[in-house]
Amino acid sequence: MPRVTSADVAQESGVSRTTVSYVLNDKHGAMISADTRERVLAAAARLGYSPSAAARTLRSGRSDLVLCVLPNWTVGPVLDTVLDELTRELSDRQLSVLVHHGRGPRPLAELWRAVTPRAVVGFTEFGAEDADAMRRAGIQVLNTSLDEDPRAVFAVPQTRVGQLQVRHLADTGHVHLGWAAPVEPRLADFAERRLSGVRTECARLGLAAPVVQDVDLDVGSATAAVRAWRRGGVTAVAAYNDEVALAVLAGVRACGLSVPGDVAVIGVDDVPAGRLSDPALTTVAQDAGVQARAIATAVAAALDGVPAPATHGAEVLRLVVRGTA
Repeated sequence: MPRVTSADVAQESGVSRTTVSYVLNDKHGAMISADTRERVLAAAARLGYSPSAAARTLRSGRSDLVLCVLPNWTVGPVLDTVLDELTRELSDRQLSVLVHHGRGPRPLAELWRAVTPRAVVGFTEFGAEDADAMRRAGIQVLNTSLDEDPRAVFAVPQTRVGQLQVRHLADTGHVHLGWAAPVEPRLADFAERRLSGVRTECARLGLAAPVVQDVDLDVGSATAAVRAWRRGGVTAVAAYNDEVALAVLAGVRACGLSVPGDVAVIGVDDVPAGRLSDPALTTVAQDAGVQARAIATAVAAALDGVPAPATHGAEVLRLVVRGTA
C-alpha cells in the first residue's frame, strides 16, 4: 500500500499543499481559518497520514536521534542491558536511540549523513577524520572506553575485571591459577584487556603466570581445558565471562571433580544462569544501569553545552561471592 502524502491530504481536503504544510506543522503567522484547519486535520486523520521523519529533519536541520555505534562485537547480556537502559533514559529526554553495528564495508559517514543525529556515541574511539567531520556538521561526538581514558564520557577498565578475579582467588588461598579464554574472535578487545589484568595482578601478588586455555561453549572443549589445568597444578580458574565459566563447570563435572573443592571458578557479568548453577557462580558483576545513566547524562550535558559530571568506571564493578570460588 503506497504511503499517504501531504498531496493526498491536500486533495482530500480541497486545499493547497502549502496550506496542508502550514496546518500540519502548526506554522506560526500563517493566516489559516479555523474551518480550513479542521478540514485539513480531519482529512489527515481519515487517510492515516503521518509526517515523514526525514522531511521533519530537513526542516529542523536535526533529528531527535542519538546514534550509538558499536564495533564488530557480539552483543552479550551486559551490553544488551546497557543499550536497553540507555534507550529508556534518553526517551525521558525526548530522544530516540539508533544502534549501528560496525560490520561490513559501509562508511560510517553514509549513515550519520542520512539520519542527521543530534549526538553520536561510539563504544570505542572514532577515527579522527570521522570525529572531525561529525563535529563540523554540528553533531555532538562522545566516546566510551574499555580503558582508563579521561577523554571518554564513561570507561569500564577491563583490566580491573581481571584484577578483581585474581584478588579474590588469591584471598581464598589459591596460588596456581588458570584463565579460560573465549574462542570468539570478536571478543578479543575485551579478552586481551581482562587477561592483561589477570597477569598484572598475578605478578603483583607474586603468583605464577596464569595458565591460559581456550574454552569453547561445549563440554568437550571445557573438559580438555580442565585436564590440562589439572596436569599443571591449577586449582582455580578465572573465566573470561560467565558463559565460559559455566562451560568450565561442565568440564569439571565431566572430569569427576568437585567445585570449589578440586577447582574453584569465577566468571564475569552475573548472568541469571550463573545464579542457577549448582553451586551458584561466583562472578564480577558490571552494573549496566550505572553505565547507561552516565552515558545518558553525558549526552544531555553535551546537547545543553555544559560539562558532564565525572563518573568512574570502577564504580560499576562488584565482586559477587557465591559457591564456586
